[in-house]
Amino acid sequence: MAVTTRTLGRSGIEVSALGMGCWAIGGPWAEGAQPLGWGAVDDDESVRAVRRALDEGITLFDTADTYGAGHSERVLGRALAGRRDEAVIATKWGYTFDEASRQATGEDASPAYLRRAVTHSLRRLGTDWIDLYQLHLADLPVPRAQALIGTCEDLVAEGLIRAYGWSTDRPDRAAAFGQAAAGATAVQHTLSVLRDAPELLAVCDKYDLASVNRGPLGMGLLTGKYSSGSTLPRDDVRGLAPGWLEWFRGGRPAPEWLRRVGAVRAALTADGRTLAQGALGWIWARSGRTIPIPGCRTVAQVEENAAALHRGPLPADQFVEVERQLAALRTAALRDADRPHWPPPTHPTIHP
Repeated sequence: MAVTTRTLGRSGIEVSALGMGCWAIGGPWAEGAQPLGWGAVDDDESVRAVRRALDEGITLFDTADTYGAGHSERVLGRALAGRRDEAVIATKWGYTFDEASRQATGEDASPAYLRRAVTHSLRRLGTDWIDLYQLHLADLPVPRAQALIGTCEDLVAEGLIRAYGWSTDRPDRAAAFGQAAAGATAVQHTLSVLRDAPELLAVCDKYDLASVNRGPLGMGLLTGKYSSGSTLPRDDVRGLAPGWLEWFRGGRPAPEWLRRVGAVRAALTADGRTLAQGALGWIWARSGRTIPIPGCRTVAQVEENAAALHRGPLPADQFVEVERQLAALRTAALRDADRPHWPPPTHPTIHP
């Protein structure tokens, strides 16, 4: 059964059940010598991809001010010119950067910086309001995050943002924000068939928050286009992977994750879906609150992902079979060579 829309938590904002992640369309940026983008990008193709997404019924576009050191927001604003009312824009704040050098420079969790950041994002996006404004500092201590709630509420009252949330994989952080912040409506977190997040989904249920899912395709592993022999260029964050990026190692797909993809491929594609469409269907079947936001930078990627909307969640029997395969993997011993990378490293300096 098709799934086309979902509600963005307690805000009541209706969005497409599938969003478009806009990290990759930011193009190159870095923290020192560490690349944080996905390599060179064609801005004209990015604009076409965003507009094609709108044509296909995708209304949620998720970016961050730091992606491409402001470039992703500028490209998204250009793409949505004349069609702003059709889109729900989600962006993030918290990391600092230099637009001229395209360098990440640190972080700022002060209310004053929040005020400045929203003003700059509105200008780059070419809009009068942001629909979902998300704290990007995943591991910020709870008291410092809660100190930002008053400013967020003021921004809602002023009409500059409609709702806000936190991009974090920490259930305690998400719960603290959901409990204390009246205007909080979403938590953005990692979720895929390769990386479940039951505690965060429980927080979303408890506090009526949307579950906005980054990495739903395992940064490309669940598209089926990578094998053990694949290599990524060094200007791609996956080609020179920082410690927090678990899916790739030494510029190649990590073997333990390729094994997991291989184990669930048949179950995800049993009814004729592509591997990516099956992975998105698993997320929708996992919870009625989930909104996956796979990254796209070409029209072809948008079209394949959008086709998943019309197929909807995995049927119950397929979902059960995927879970059976995953259970076997979760209980199997990993090879000695894999053990240092499981569980994954935590607490990045900059985390998209």
